[in-house]
Amino acid sequence: MSLSWMAWTWPTAVFFLAIAAILTVMGVLHALHPSVARVGFLGIATQRGDRLFLSLLGSAFITLAWLGLVGPNLWWALVVSLVYAAAMFRWA
Repeated sequence: MSLSWMAWTWPTAVFFLAIAAILTVMGVLHALHPSVARVGFLGIATQRGDRLFLSLLGSAFITLAWLGLVGPNLWWALVVSLVYAAAMFRWA
């Protein structure tokens, strides 16, 4: 099987492996401790998977905005995205 259809670099591989690991951990957590819907600052009932999806989606927008407004140094965008994800899981 040829994987030449995509530019597989180490950062790309790490990104996809991290997403796979997060989904695996979320699946194990759900099997051990089923998620309960709760209403947070978003005003809608969300479960653990919903908050993960919103965290990933928001982090993508944060990264794109950072690229457009600041430039290609994405370390601070990563910090902002992690703080955003922590806030989503805690209070959303």
